[in-house]
Amino acid sequence: MIQTIRNAWKLPELRKKMLFTVFILLIFRVGSAIPVPFIDGAALETTLQSMGGIFTLMGTMNGTAFSMAAIFALGIQPYINSSIIIQLLSIAIPALENLRKEGGEEGRKKINKITRYVTVAIALIQGYGYYLLINSYGLLELGNVNAVWAAIVIVVSFVAGSTFVMWLGEQITEFGIGNGISIILFAGIVSRFPSMITSLIQGVQHSGYTTEQIESMDETARASFFSIPWWGAVLIVVGMLVMVVFIVFIQNAERRIPVQYAKRVVGRKMYGGQSSHIPMKVSMSGVMPIIFAQAIASLPATIGAFVPSAQTEGTGWYKFLQFFDTTSVFYIIVYFLLIVGFSYFYATMQFNPVEVANNLKKNGGFVPGFRPGKPTIDFLRKVLNKITMFGAIYLAIIAIAPIITGSVIGMSSLAIGGTSIIIVVGVALETVKTLEAQMLMRHYKGFLE
Repeated sequence: MIQTIRNAWKLPELRKKMLFTVFILLIFRVGSAIPVPFIDGAALETTLQSMGGIFTLMGTMNGTAFSMAAIFALGIQPYINSSIIIQLLSIAIPALENLRKEGGEEGRKKINKITRYVTVAIALIQGYGYYLLINSYGLLELGNVNAVWAAIVIVVSFVAGSTFVMWLGEQITEFGIGNGISIILFAGIVSRFPSMITSLIQGVQHSGYTTEQIESMDETARASFFSIPWWGAVLIVVGMLVMVVFIVFIQNAERRIPVQYAKRVVGRKMYGGQSSHIPMKVSMSGVMPIIFAQAIASLPATIGAFVPSAQTEGTGWYKFLQFFDTTSVFYIIVYFLLIVGFSYFYATMQFNPVEVANNLKKNGGFVPGFRPGKPTIDFLRKVLNKITMFGAIYLAIIAIAPIITGSVIGMSSLAIGGTSIIIVVGVALETVKTLEAQMLMRHYKGFLE
């Protein structure tokens, strides 16, 4: 990976793209540190930390901006939710499906425009819900300012910040390196890694606390208290490293389908007769199924968390929030099934057996043992289903294993950290492959050697 980045840096065009991406991420981090007015950020961070659950997840996905109610507090989540909605609707609504398949560049622009409008609507709902949560805990610092005006400023700031983050992601996709959504999500997660490491260190330090010391803590500190022995922390670190190695191995794994090309004579020259293969990656959809599954699975809990009565024990909203908590059995099952479903969804979007079989037939190619046409299509579809199932189960197990482990030892940040590692490693690998592909297109001698 380091060698690839060094080789890419030597190319002026790729160097400009890399610098542009870094500059956009710098803007994103600056916006994540600018607080929205009229909010007590320190008190809010303490309150969210004691509440945990879905707020820990949102804080990890959006970086430190969420816990301190910064301008970019909502992050890229509204855009991710909007993309999910539009992609699912493009299957159910024929007009959107025609735009995606047959609309070409103009159709893609229209779909992107619809996605942006839906993003603004979702950001408006989430921004207002976040304001209700802040207001219900008395965390506003109004002074002599009218409450209605303060509410408008807070909600508009959240919506404007989320829209700007969406625009930043689109700029990275168009002028930078890699997928803009994934890169910004990557930056938000990485910014939380130091606090996760600090939490683990504090857990080791707390392992020697007595019952009297724990009871002497205030309610907020006691709610977020956890302890873990030093050997448990070592096992967690080793497990994370093993997970990284396993993710890299599976991400690079592929099934190669042999292809033979028939000989043909054109004029006085003979063409064909060569052997090749069709590479089908085990994890064809990358980290997108996890990102989308997480957004959908946490949506009910997100809605419930922004309702003030959801924090009062015994209420219906409180039971609803507990039911969809990120460590509950129901959430784990839904999360598992959504990852499998989105893996198949993205695999069918990226690899079309009918199109591949037709292209082979046009170029005189065939899969040994299968006749061109329907037999080849059936074979490719069968192989696609098998490797997609394996890749989907791999992603789902890797995603839920840290959640179960975190629930057992009482460390919720471990569950979120496990999912974060999958996203971070997946985005890093995809970005490096994008660099390699662009260097190959330019026939970079140093890289090819």
